[in-house]
Amino acid sequence: MLRLTVLAFCLWLTACSGNSSSRQVMGDEPIRPTRIVSLDYCADQYVLKLADREQILAVSPDAVEDFSYMRDRAVGVPTVRPVAEDVLILKPDLVVRAYGGGPNAVAFFERAGVPVLQVGWASTVDSEELGSIPTIIGQMAEGLGQEERGDALVNEFREQLAALQVRREGGNALYMTPAGVTTGPGSLVHEMLVAAGLENFQESPGWRSLPLERLAYEQPDVVAAAFFETLTNHPNAWSPTNHPVARTQLEGPDVVPLQGAWTACGGWFILEAIEALTEGGAE
Repeated sequence: MLRLTVLAFCLWLTACSGNSSSRQVMGDEPIRPTRIVSLDYCADQYVLKLADREQILAVSPDAVEDFSYMRDRAVGVPTVRPVAEDVLILKPDLVVRAYGGGPNAVAFFERAGVPVLQVGWASTVDSEELGSIPTIIGQMAEGLGQEERGDALVNEFREQLAALQVRREGGNALYMTPAGVTTGPGSLVHEMLVAAGLENFQESPGWRSLPLERLAYEQPDVVAAAFFETLTNHPNAWSPTNHPVARTQLEGPDVVPLQGAWTACGGWFILEAIEALTEGGAE
């Protein structure tokens, strides 16, 4: 009963604040949001990178974790759990999310009069498709009222991507996590390997367990080892990573460690992983 009472009070406060559209305008100019709440660490990256500090009301508790690329900028920023009551009591004028708050979060907050800016799903490093990182940067910058800053980030991203000219000729790479998971075509990780001039050792599409039988007689040229520096996503006793064949892959000279923060979410910071693979895979 108390929870319902608090929720009703929060809804009343939000309704009184007058947030009734996804992007309010004054004349021909959109109003820049000034009370932004971010619900998850993927959304945190874009908010912390593109928005002014004065615009940010709160970020997620994960914003300062090791797997958050913008963790240094998140220090000192208030945090909030992705719970309806906790968010609404802050009276935000924009909620930003990738997955935070659950599958019904967008509909719920918009019914409460709070516009929601959804982080798009990144499927390509750079293309004209909706799922490309530059496209997502542009969409997020527009929603945060920081179009010029977004344009600058896109230009910088593309310039740095074009500058990574050193490539390993004819090599392939196996993406590997502590849980014994890899991925093939159709994922952003696959596109990352291609951007670094490498073929994907995993030929089957989708996320799947390490191909131990194939690895027993065929070795990748490069092992892209992600998340091994973190304390999360560690293998259990039955993980494929514990198999001697898998462990052998991590003992070779061509293991390129990738920080989890570079690949945990789709963003401009994937350049860090591409650069590491480019340098690590070069002869």
